[in-house]
Amino acid sequence: AYGLRPPALDELGLAEALRLHGRSLDGVVIAVHDDGLGDLPAAVEAAAYRIAAEAMINVSRHAAATYCEVELFAGDGTLTVTVVDDGRGLPEGCRAGVGVTAMRERAEELGGACRVERGPGRGTVVRAVLPTGGKAA
Repeated sequence: AYGLRPPALDELGLAEALRLHGRSLDGVVIAVHDDGLGDLPAAVEAAAYRIAAEAMINVSRHAAATYCEVELFAGDGTLTVTVVDDGRGLPEGCRAGVGVTAMRERAEELGGACRVERGPGRGTVVRAVLPTGGKAA
Protein backbone atom coordinates (compact mmCIF):
# COMPACT_ATOMS: atom_id res chain seq x y z
CA ALA A 1 0.00 0.00 0.00
CA TYR A 2 3.02 2.31 0.55
CA GLY A 3 3.50 3.04 -3.14
CA LEU A 4 -0.11 3.14 -4.33
CA ARG A 5 -1.09 6.19 -6.33
CA PRO A 6 -3.94 8.11 -4.69
CA PRO A 7 -6.98 7.99 -7.04
CA ALA A 8 -7.60 11.71 -6.47
CA LEU A 9 -4.46 12.49 -8.49
CA ASP A 10 -5.95 10.98 -11.63
CA GLU A 11 -9.38 12.45 -11.00
CA LEU A 12 -8.39 15.97 -9.88
CA GLY A 13 -4.68 16.58 -10.48
CA LEU A 14 -2.04 17.27 -7.83
CA ALA A 15 -3.06 20.73 -6.66
CA GLU A 16 -6.77 20.01 -6.43
CA ALA A 17 -6.16 16.65 -4.71
CA LEU A 18 -4.13 18.49 -2.07
CA ARG A 19 -6.86 21.13 -1.69
CA LEU A 20 -9.37 18.33 -1.09
CA HIS A 21 -7.06 16.73 1.47
CA GLY A 22 -6.57 20.07 3.20
CA ARG A 23 -10.32 20.54 3.57
CA SER A 24 -10.49 17.21 5.43
CA LEU A 25 -8.17 18.44 8.20
CA ASP A 26 -9.52 20.23 11.25
CA GLY A 27 -8.23 23.28 13.03
CA VAL A 28 -6.17 24.96 10.32
CA VAL A 29 -6.87 26.85 7.10
CA ILE A 30 -4.81 25.35 4.27
CA ALA A 31 -4.21 27.15 0.98
CA VAL A 32 -2.66 25.40 -2.01
CA HIS A 33 -1.00 27.42 -4.77
CA ASP A 34 0.39 26.18 -8.06
CA ASP A 35 1.69 27.87 -11.15
CA GLY A 36 0.44 25.57 -13.90
CA LEU A 37 2.33 22.38 -13.18
CA GLY A 38 2.01 20.85 -16.63
CA ASP A 39 2.59 17.14 -17.13
CA LEU A 40 4.53 15.48 -14.34
CA PRO A 41 5.69 11.86 -14.10
CA ALA A 42 3.21 9.74 -12.12
CA ALA A 43 5.83 8.78 -9.52
CA VAL A 44 6.70 12.45 -8.93
CA GLU A 45 3.04 13.41 -8.53
CA ALA A 46 2.46 10.56 -6.07
CA ALA A 47 5.55 11.42 -4.01
CA ALA A 48 4.68 15.13 -4.00
CA TYR A 49 1.14 14.35 -2.87
CA ARG A 50 2.29 12.03 -0.08
CA ILE A 51 4.95 14.48 1.15
CA ALA A 52 2.60 17.48 1.16
CA ALA A 53 -0.26 15.48 2.70
CA GLU A 54 1.98 14.25 5.52
CA ALA A 55 3.25 17.77 6.15
CA MET A 56 -0.34 19.07 6.24
CA ILE A 57 -1.35 16.32 8.70
CA ASN A 58 1.60 17.25 10.92
CA VAL A 59 0.50 20.89 10.86
CA SER A 60 -3.04 19.90 11.82
CA ARG A 61 -1.96 17.56 14.62
CA HIS A 62 1.16 19.13 16.11
CA ALA A 63 1.81 22.74 15.11
CA ALA A 64 -0.97 24.65 16.89
CA ALA A 65 -1.15 26.62 13.63
CA THR A 66 -4.05 28.60 12.25
CA TYR A 67 -2.76 28.82 8.66
CA CYS A 68 -0.75 26.62 6.33
CA GLU A 69 0.34 27.35 2.79
CA VAL A 70 1.33 24.73 0.22
CA GLU A 71 3.21 25.93 -2.86
CA LEU A 72 3.88 23.76 -5.90
CA PHE A 73 6.38 25.00 -8.47
CA ALA A 74 7.58 23.06 -11.51
CA GLY A 75 10.53 24.32 -13.50
CA ASP A 76 14.09 23.57 -14.55
CA GLY A 77 13.55 19.82 -14.34
CA THR A 78 12.24 19.77 -10.78
CA LEU A 79 9.04 20.02 -8.80
CA THR A 80 9.41 21.96 -5.57
CA VAL A 81 6.83 21.37 -2.84
CA THR A 82 6.91 23.87 0.02
CA VAL A 83 4.63 23.65 3.06
CA VAL A 84 4.82 26.55 5.54
CA ASP A 85 2.75 27.04 8.68
CA ASP A 86 2.34 29.75 11.31
CA GLY A 87 2.50 27.37 14.25
CA ARG A 88 4.85 26.95 17.17
CA GLY A 89 7.72 25.55 15.08
CA LEU A 90 9.99 22.65 15.77
CA PRO A 91 11.14 22.27 19.37
CA GLU A 92 14.90 22.42 20.06
CA GLY A 93 16.51 19.02 19.62
CA CYS A 94 13.48 17.61 17.82
CA ARG A 95 14.18 14.21 16.25
CA ALA A 96 12.54 13.07 13.04
CA GLY A 97 9.50 10.88 13.61
CA VAL A 98 7.94 8.34 11.28
CA GLY A 99 6.15 10.97 9.16
CA VAL A 100 9.21 13.16 8.61
CA THR A 101 11.35 10.12 7.87
CA ALA A 102 8.77 8.91 5.32
CA MET A 103 8.74 12.33 3.61
CA ARG A 104 12.53 12.27 3.28
CA GLU A 105 12.55 8.68 2.01
CA ARG A 106 9.92 9.43 -0.65
CA ALA A 107 12.00 12.32 -1.97
CA GLU A 108 15.25 10.35 -1.87
CA GLU A 109 13.68 7.39 -3.74
CA LEU A 110 13.31 9.72 -6.74
CA GLY A 111 16.76 11.28 -6.38
CA GLY A 112 15.40 14.36 -4.63
CA ALA A 113 15.63 15.80 -1.14
CA CYS A 114 13.28 16.93 1.61
CA ARG A 115 14.19 19.29 4.44
CA VAL A 116 12.16 20.15 7.53
CA GLU A 117 13.24 23.19 9.54
CA ARG A 118 12.06 26.04 11.71
CA GLY A 119 10.46 28.85 9.77
CA PRO A 120 11.78 32.40 9.86
CA GLY A 121 10.33 33.79 13.07
CA ARG A 122 7.90 30.97 13.80
CA GLY A 123 6.32 27.95 12.23
CA THR A 124 7.84 25.12 10.26
CA VAL A 125 8.95 24.86 6.63
CA VAL A 126 8.93 21.57 4.72
CA ARG A 127 10.60 21.79 1.32
CA ALA A 128 10.94 18.87 -1.08
CA VAL A 129 12.68 19.13 -4.43
CA LEU A 130 11.88 16.26 -6.77
CA PRO A 131 13.50 15.73 -10.18
CA THR A 132 10.97 15.48 -12.99
CA GLY A 133 13.32 14.19 -15.65
CA GLY A 134 12.91 17.16 -17.95
CA LYS A 135 11.66 20.67 -18.33
CA ALA A 136 8.37 21.00 -16.46
CA ALA A 137 6.11 24.04 -16.54
